[in-house]
Amino acid sequence: MSVDLLVFGPHPDDIEIGLGGTIARHAAQGLTVGLCDLTAGEMGSNGTVDERLAECEAARKVLGAAWRENLRWPDRRIGKDGAHLDQAVAFIRRHQPRAIAMPYWSDRHPDHVAASHVLTEAAFNSGLRRYRSEGDAWKPEWICYYFINDSVAPSFVVDVSDYYQQKRDALDCHVSQFRRSGPGTAPTRLNTPLFPQLVESRDGQFGALAGVTWAEGFIVREPVVRASLMKAAR
Repeated sequence: MSVDLLVFGPHPDDIEIGLGGTIARHAAQGLTVGLCDLTAGEMGSNGTVDERLAECEAARKVLGAAWRENLRWPDRRIGKDGAHLDQAVAFIRRHQPRAIAMPYWSDRHPDHVAASHVLTEAAFNSGLRRYRSEGDAWKPEWICYYFINDSVAPSFVVDVSDYYQQKRDALDCHVSQFRRSGPGTAPTRLNTPLFPQLVESRDGQFGALAGVTWAEGFIVREPVVRASLMKAAR
Protein backbone atom coordinates (compact mmCIF):
# COMPACT_ATOMS: atom_id res chain seq x y z
CA MET A 1 0.00 0.00 0.00
CA SER A 2 1.58 3.28 -1.09
CA VAL A 3 1.26 6.19 1.33
CA ASP A 4 1.55 9.96 1.20
CA LEU A 5 3.40 10.12 4.52
CA LEU A 6 5.40 7.41 6.26
CA VAL A 7 6.34 8.11 9.88
CA PHE A 8 9.01 6.12 11.73
CA GLY A 9 9.37 6.00 15.51
CA PRO A 10 12.08 4.23 17.55
CA HIS A 11 9.70 3.11 20.32
CA PRO A 12 5.95 2.95 20.83
CA ASP A 13 4.74 6.47 21.81
CA ASP A 14 7.66 8.39 20.22
CA ILE A 15 5.58 9.15 17.14
CA GLU A 16 2.75 10.58 19.23
CA ILE A 17 5.13 12.71 21.30
CA GLY A 18 6.83 14.20 18.26
CA LEU A 19 4.15 14.69 15.65
CA GLY A 20 0.80 13.32 16.74
CA GLY A 21 -0.97 16.52 15.73
CA THR A 22 0.66 16.56 12.30
CA ILE A 23 -0.40 12.98 11.64
CA ALA A 24 -3.98 13.80 12.62
CA ARG A 25 -3.96 16.88 10.38
CA HIS A 26 -2.68 14.96 7.35
CA ALA A 27 -5.20 12.17 7.88
CA ALA A 28 -8.04 14.69 8.21
CA GLN A 29 -6.98 16.21 4.90
CA GLY A 30 -7.51 12.86 3.19
CA LEU A 31 -3.84 11.94 2.92
CA THR A 32 -2.77 8.36 3.57
CA VAL A 33 -0.47 8.06 6.58
CA GLY A 34 1.41 4.91 7.58
CA LEU A 35 3.19 4.48 10.92
CA CYS A 36 6.15 2.23 11.69
CA ASP A 37 7.62 1.58 15.13
CA LEU A 38 11.11 0.09 15.02
CA THR A 39 10.95 -1.67 18.40
CA ALA A 40 8.31 -2.81 20.85
CA GLY A 41 9.97 -0.91 23.69
CA GLU A 42 10.65 -4.07 25.63
CA MET A 43 13.49 -2.44 27.61
CA GLY A 44 11.13 0.16 29.05
CA SER A 45 10.59 0.18 32.80
CA ASN A 46 6.82 -0.30 32.51
CA GLY A 47 4.38 -2.14 30.27
CA THR A 48 4.61 -5.50 28.53
CA VAL A 49 5.17 -5.89 24.79
CA ASP A 50 1.55 -6.94 24.28
CA GLU A 51 0.30 -3.93 26.24
CA ARG A 52 2.47 -1.52 24.28
CA LEU A 53 1.44 -2.94 20.90
CA ALA A 54 -2.22 -2.64 21.88
CA GLU A 55 -1.67 0.94 23.00
CA CYS A 56 -0.06 1.72 19.64
CA GLU A 57 -3.05 0.42 17.74
CA ALA A 58 -5.45 2.41 19.90
CA ALA A 59 -3.40 5.57 19.28
CA ARG A 60 -3.34 4.88 15.54
CA LYS A 61 -7.13 4.86 15.45
CA VAL A 62 -7.28 8.13 17.36
CA LEU A 63 -4.92 9.83 14.91
CA GLY A 64 -6.59 8.40 11.80
CA ALA A 65 -3.52 6.73 10.30
CA ALA A 66 -4.23 4.00 7.75
CA TRP A 67 -2.03 1.38 9.40
CA ARG A 68 0.74 0.81 11.91
CA GLU A 69 3.47 -1.82 11.78
CA ASN A 70 6.26 -2.79 14.13
CA LEU A 71 9.60 -4.06 12.78
CA ARG A 72 10.41 -5.67 16.17
CA TRP A 73 14.05 -4.66 16.14
CA PRO A 74 15.59 -5.30 19.57
CA ASP A 75 15.15 -2.35 21.90
CA ARG A 76 18.47 -0.60 22.66
CA ARG A 77 20.03 -2.40 19.65
CA ILE A 78 18.73 -0.25 16.80
CA GLY A 79 21.12 -0.39 13.87
CA LYS A 80 23.47 -2.85 15.56
CA ASP A 81 22.43 -5.61 13.15
CA GLY A 82 23.44 -5.01 9.53
CA ALA A 83 20.11 -6.45 8.44
CA HIS A 84 18.27 -3.46 9.94
CA LEU A 85 19.36 -1.17 7.10
CA ASP A 86 18.13 -3.56 4.41
CA GLN A 87 14.86 -4.14 6.26
CA ALA A 88 14.24 -0.39 6.40
CA VAL A 89 15.08 0.01 2.70
CA ALA A 90 12.68 -2.80 1.79
CA PHE A 91 9.97 -1.24 3.97
CA ILE A 92 10.31 2.14 2.25
CA ARG A 93 10.30 0.55 -1.19
CA ARG A 94 7.22 -1.48 -0.37
CA HIS A 95 5.18 1.50 0.81
CA GLN A 96 6.54 4.12 -1.64
CA PRO A 97 5.94 7.21 0.52
CA ARG A 98 5.93 10.70 -0.93
CA ALA A 99 7.37 12.03 2.33
CA ILE A 100 9.07 10.39 5.30
CA ALA A 101 9.20 11.72 8.86
CA MET A 102 11.89 10.35 11.17
CA PRO A 103 13.52 11.41 14.47
CA TYR A 104 15.89 14.37 14.58
CA TRP A 105 19.51 13.25 14.67
CA SER A 106 20.42 14.96 17.97
CA ASP A 107 18.58 13.66 21.05
CA ARG A 108 19.31 12.66 24.63
CA HIS A 109 18.19 9.07 23.94
CA PRO A 110 20.79 6.98 22.05
CA ASP A 111 18.06 4.93 20.35
CA HIS A 112 16.56 8.06 18.80
CA VAL A 113 19.96 9.05 17.42
CA ALA A 114 20.62 5.54 16.10
CA ALA A 115 17.18 5.41 14.48
CA SER A 116 17.78 8.73 12.74
CA HIS A 117 21.08 7.54 11.31
CA VAL A 118 19.91 4.16 10.02
CA LEU A 119 16.67 5.58 8.59
CA THR A 120 18.52 8.43 6.85
CA GLU A 121 20.76 5.86 5.16
CA ALA A 122 17.77 3.69 4.30
CA ALA A 123 15.87 6.54 2.68
CA PHE A 124 18.93 7.38 0.57
CA ASN A 125 19.68 3.76 -0.38
CA SER A 126 16.04 3.16 -1.27
CA GLY A 127 16.45 5.44 -4.28
CA LEU A 128 19.53 3.66 -5.65
CA ARG A 129 18.47 1.23 -8.33
CA ARG A 130 21.69 -0.76 -7.90
CA TYR A 131 21.28 -1.09 -4.15
CA ARG A 132 20.34 -4.68 -3.51
CA SER A 133 17.26 -5.02 -1.38
CA GLU A 134 13.68 -6.15 -1.80
CA GLY A 135 11.53 -4.07 -4.14
CA ASP A 136 12.14 -1.54 -6.85
CA ALA A 137 14.11 1.63 -6.20
CA TRP A 138 11.99 4.40 -4.66
CA LYS A 139 13.07 7.95 -3.85
CA PRO A 140 10.81 9.92 -1.47
CA GLU A 141 10.20 13.53 -2.36
CA TRP A 142 11.16 14.81 1.08
CA ILE A 143 12.68 13.73 4.39
CA CYS A 144 11.56 15.64 7.48
CA TYR A 145 12.98 15.23 10.97
CA TYR A 146 10.80 15.66 14.08
CA PHE A 147 11.67 16.24 17.72
CA ILE A 148 11.09 13.73 20.51
CA ASN A 149 13.15 15.12 23.41
CA ASP A 150 15.66 17.77 22.46
CA SER A 151 14.78 20.50 19.97
CA VAL A 152 16.42 23.40 18.15
CA ALA A 153 15.03 26.17 15.97
CA PRO A 154 12.91 24.32 13.40
CA SER A 155 13.10 24.76 9.64
CA PHE A 156 9.32 25.14 9.71
CA VAL A 157 6.32 24.34 11.88
CA VAL A 158 2.96 22.75 11.20
CA ASP A 159 -0.08 24.38 12.80
CA VAL A 160 -1.83 21.61 14.74
CA SER A 161 -4.13 23.78 16.83
CA ASP A 162 -7.29 22.09 15.53
CA TYR A 163 -5.82 18.63 16.13
CA TYR A 164 -4.10 19.03 19.46
CA GLN A 165 -6.79 17.26 21.44
CA GLN A 166 -6.29 14.24 19.17
CA LYS A 167 -2.60 14.32 20.04
CA ARG A 168 -3.45 14.39 23.75
CA ASP A 169 -5.95 11.55 23.30
CA ALA A 170 -3.36 9.49 21.39
CA LEU A 171 -0.79 10.02 24.14
CA ASP A 172 -3.41 9.00 26.70
CA CYS A 173 -3.65 5.62 24.92
CA HIS A 174 -0.17 4.81 26.21
CA VAL A 175 -1.38 4.15 29.74
CA SER A 176 1.55 1.91 30.64
CA GLN A 177 4.02 4.73 29.98
CA PHE A 178 2.33 7.94 31.05
CA ARG A 179 0.34 6.91 34.13
CA ARG A 180 1.22 5.50 37.54
CA SER A 181 -1.34 2.73 37.14
CA GLY A 182 -0.52 0.62 40.19
CA PRO A 183 1.87 -0.05 43.08
CA GLY A 184 4.13 -2.09 40.78
CA THR A 185 4.65 0.79 38.39
CA ALA A 186 8.20 2.11 38.34
CA PRO A 187 8.53 5.90 38.56
CA THR A 188 10.00 7.28 35.34
CA ARG A 189 10.48 10.59 33.58
CA LEU A 190 7.41 9.81 31.46
CA ASN A 191 4.85 9.13 34.17
CA THR A 192 5.21 12.35 36.13
CA PRO A 193 2.96 15.38 35.50
CA LEU A 194 6.04 17.25 34.26
CA PHE A 195 6.38 15.22 31.07
CA PRO A 196 3.10 16.29 29.42
CA GLN A 197 4.00 19.81 30.50
CA LEU A 198 7.35 19.45 28.74
CA VAL A 199 5.76 18.30 25.48
CA GLU A 200 3.06 20.96 25.56
CA SER A 201 5.48 23.74 26.46
CA ARG A 202 7.52 22.93 23.37
CA ASP A 203 4.50 22.74 21.09
CA GLY A 204 3.05 25.84 22.67
CA GLN A 205 6.26 27.78 22.15
CA PHE A 206 6.49 26.76 18.49
CA GLY A 207 2.86 27.78 18.11
CA ALA A 208 3.32 31.15 19.82
CA LEU A 209 6.32 31.96 17.65
CA ALA A 210 4.23 31.22 14.56
CA GLY A 211 1.15 33.08 15.80
CA VAL A 212 -0.99 30.01 16.43
CA THR A 213 -1.96 28.06 19.55
CA TRP A 214 -0.13 24.78 18.94
CA ALA A 215 2.52 23.79 16.39
CA GLU A 216 4.98 20.96 15.86
CA GLY A 217 8.46 21.69 14.55
CA PHE A 218 10.47 19.99 11.83
CA ILE A 219 14.01 20.12 10.49
CA VAL A 220 14.94 19.59 6.84
CA ARG A 221 18.45 19.50 5.42
CA GLU A 222 17.75 21.47 2.26
CA PRO A 223 16.34 24.99 1.71
CA VAL A 224 12.57 25.32 1.77
CA VAL A 225 11.48 26.76 -1.57
CA ARG A 226 8.74 29.41 -1.67
CA ALA A 227 7.13 31.06 -4.67
CA SER A 228 7.58 34.63 -3.41
CA LEU A 229 8.29 36.84 -0.41
CA MET A 230 4.58 37.27 0.27
CA LYS A 231 3.66 35.59 3.55
CA ALA A 232 0.33 34.15 2.41
CA ALA A 233 0.34 31.71 -0.50
CA ARG A 234 -1.55 32.97 -3.55
